[in-house]
Amino acid sequence: MTKRFDVVGIGNAMVDVLARCMDEFLGEAGVEKGIMQLIDMERAVDLYGRVGPAREVSGGSAANTIAVVASLGGSTAYVGKVKDDQLGAIFAHDLRAQGAVYETKLATAKQKAETGRCIVLVTPDGERSMNTYLGVTEFLSPDDIDPVQMADAAMIYLEG
Repeated sequence: MTKRFDVVGIGNAMVDVLARCMDEFLGEAGVEKGIMQLIDMERAVDLYGRVGPAREVSGGSAANTIAVVASLGGSTAYVGKVKDDQLGAIFAHDLRAQGAVYETKLATAKQKAETGRCIVLVTPDGERSMNTYLGVTEFLSPDDIDPVQMADAAMIYLEG
Protein backbone atom coordinates (compact mmCIF):
# COMPACT_ATOMS: atom_id res chain seq x y z
CA MET A 1 0.00 0.00 0.00
CA THR A 2 1.33 3.43 -0.93
CA LYS A 3 1.79 5.86 1.94
CA ARG A 4 0.87 9.54 1.63
CA PHE A 5 4.20 10.66 3.08
CA ASP A 6 7.68 9.43 2.29
CA VAL A 7 8.94 10.94 5.55
CA VAL A 8 7.33 12.61 8.57
CA GLY A 9 9.71 14.43 10.90
CA ILE A 10 9.22 15.21 14.57
CA GLY A 11 11.56 17.62 16.32
CA ASN A 12 12.50 21.01 17.68
CA ALA A 13 11.03 23.73 15.44
CA MET A 14 13.71 26.41 15.42
CA VAL A 15 14.51 29.55 13.47
CA ASP A 16 18.17 30.16 12.70
CA VAL A 17 19.08 33.83 13.08
CA LEU A 18 22.30 34.26 11.10
CA ALA A 19 24.26 37.46 11.77
CA ARG A 20 27.77 38.57 10.97
CA CYS A 21 29.66 40.28 13.76
CA MET A 22 33.13 41.30 14.84
CA ASP A 23 35.01 39.42 17.56
CA GLU A 24 34.62 42.47 19.80
CA PHE A 25 30.84 42.06 19.72
CA LEU A 26 31.17 38.54 21.12
CA GLY A 27 33.14 39.88 24.07
CA GLU A 28 30.73 42.74 24.65
CA ALA A 29 27.75 40.38 24.47
CA GLY A 30 29.35 37.75 26.70
CA VAL A 31 29.33 35.08 23.99
CA GLU A 32 32.04 32.41 24.00
CA LYS A 33 33.43 32.08 20.49
CA GLY A 34 33.01 28.87 18.52
CA ILE A 35 30.65 26.94 20.77
CA MET A 36 26.96 26.12 20.98
CA GLN A 37 25.35 27.09 24.24
CA LEU A 38 21.78 26.83 25.45
CA ILE A 39 20.30 30.13 26.57
CA ASP A 40 17.08 31.15 28.31
CA MET A 41 14.31 33.38 26.95
CA GLU A 42 15.59 36.57 28.60
CA ARG A 43 19.05 36.07 27.09
CA ALA A 44 17.56 35.16 23.69
CA VAL A 45 15.46 38.32 23.59
CA ASP A 46 18.41 40.48 24.68
CA LEU A 47 20.85 38.95 22.18
CA TYR A 48 18.30 39.03 19.35
CA GLY A 49 17.81 42.74 19.98
CA ARG A 50 21.56 43.42 19.94
CA VAL A 51 22.54 41.71 16.70
CA GLY A 52 22.69 43.74 13.54
CA PRO A 53 20.94 42.81 10.32
CA ALA A 54 20.32 39.08 10.26
CA ARG A 55 18.93 36.39 8.00
CA GLU A 56 16.13 34.37 9.60
CA VAL A 57 15.40 30.91 8.21
CA SER A 58 13.64 27.82 9.51
CA GLY A 59 15.94 25.34 11.16
CA GLY A 60 16.24 22.41 13.51
CA SER A 61 17.77 19.15 12.34
CA ALA A 62 14.54 17.25 11.67
CA ALA A 63 12.92 20.25 9.96
CA ASN A 64 16.02 20.72 7.79
CA THR A 65 15.90 17.06 6.80
CA ILE A 66 12.20 17.32 5.92
CA ALA A 67 12.84 20.47 3.86
CA VAL A 68 15.61 18.76 1.88
CA VAL A 69 13.51 15.65 1.19
CA ALA A 70 10.62 17.88 0.07
CA SER A 71 12.89 19.98 -2.16
CA LEU A 72 14.06 16.76 -3.83
CA GLY A 73 10.47 15.82 -4.64
CA GLY A 74 9.62 13.68 -1.63
CA SER A 75 6.28 13.90 0.14
CA THR A 76 6.87 15.15 3.68
CA ALA A 77 5.22 16.42 6.84
CA TYR A 78 6.65 17.89 10.02
CA VAL A 79 5.55 18.03 13.65
CA GLY A 80 7.14 20.71 15.83
CA LYS A 81 5.83 23.47 18.11
CA VAL A 82 6.06 27.22 17.43
CA LYS A 83 4.35 30.28 18.91
CA ASP A 84 2.06 32.69 17.06
CA ASP A 85 4.87 35.23 16.72
CA GLN A 86 7.17 36.60 14.01
CA LEU A 87 9.64 33.73 14.17
CA GLY A 88 6.85 31.14 14.28
CA ALA A 89 5.44 32.60 11.07
CA ILE A 90 8.88 32.48 9.43
CA PHE A 91 9.31 28.84 10.43
CA ALA A 92 5.91 27.77 9.09
CA HIS A 93 6.30 29.77 5.87
CA ASP A 94 9.76 28.41 5.07
CA LEU A 95 8.81 24.79 5.69
CA ARG A 96 5.59 25.00 3.70
CA ALA A 97 7.38 26.85 0.88
CA GLN A 98 9.60 23.77 0.49
CA GLY A 99 6.48 21.66 0.03
CA ALA A 100 6.19 20.08 3.47
CA VAL A 101 2.88 19.69 5.27
CA TYR A 102 3.06 21.56 8.58
CA GLU A 103 -0.12 21.58 10.68
CA THR A 104 1.06 21.43 14.31
CA LYS A 105 -1.11 23.43 16.71
CA LEU A 106 0.48 26.70 17.83
CA ALA A 107 1.67 27.05 21.41
CA THR A 108 -0.96 28.49 23.73
CA ALA A 109 -0.79 31.78 25.62
CA LYS A 110 -0.36 29.76 28.84
CA GLN A 111 2.91 28.40 27.53
CA LYS A 112 5.16 31.27 28.59
CA ALA A 113 7.81 30.91 25.92
CA GLU A 114 8.55 32.11 22.40
CA THR A 115 9.41 30.29 19.20
CA GLY A 116 12.78 28.57 19.51
CA ARG A 117 15.74 30.17 17.83
CA CYS A 118 19.43 29.64 17.30
CA ILE A 119 21.26 32.95 17.12
CA VAL A 120 24.32 32.16 15.03
CA LEU A 121 27.00 34.83 15.23
CA VAL A 122 29.58 34.54 12.44
CA THR A 123 32.91 36.34 12.82
CA PRO A 124 35.12 37.42 9.89
CA ASP A 125 37.18 34.21 10.18
CA GLY A 126 34.01 32.17 9.52
CA GLU A 127 33.75 30.83 13.08
CA ARG A 128 30.18 30.29 14.28
CA SER A 129 29.05 30.92 17.84
CA MET A 130 25.60 29.44 18.40
CA ASN A 131 23.21 30.58 21.11
CA THR A 132 20.22 28.26 21.24
CA TYR A 133 16.92 28.98 22.95
CA LEU A 134 14.59 25.97 22.67
CA GLY A 135 11.50 27.99 23.59
CA VAL A 136 8.09 26.44 23.04
CA THR A 137 9.62 23.28 21.58
CA GLU A 138 9.57 21.95 25.14
CA PHE A 139 5.76 21.97 25.00
CA LEU A 140 5.52 19.54 22.07
CA SER A 141 3.40 16.69 23.39
CA PRO A 142 1.76 13.46 22.22
CA ASP A 143 -1.42 15.53 21.68
CA ASP A 144 0.39 17.32 18.83
CA ILE A 145 1.04 14.09 16.95
CA ASP A 146 -1.63 12.96 14.52
CA PRO A 147 -1.74 9.14 14.59
CA VAL A 148 -3.33 9.06 11.12
CA GLN A 149 -0.44 11.12 9.73
CA MET A 150 2.07 8.80 11.40
CA ALA A 151 0.35 5.71 10.02
CA ASP A 152 0.45 7.27 6.56
CA ALA A 153 4.25 7.71 6.65
CA ALA A 154 6.69 5.33 5.01
CA MET A 155 9.32 6.59 7.45
CA ILE A 156 9.32 8.66 10.65
CA TYR A 157 12.38 10.78 11.41
CA LEU A 158 12.91 11.84 15.04
CA GLU A 159 15.41 14.26 16.56
CA GLY A 160 16.20 15.25 20.09
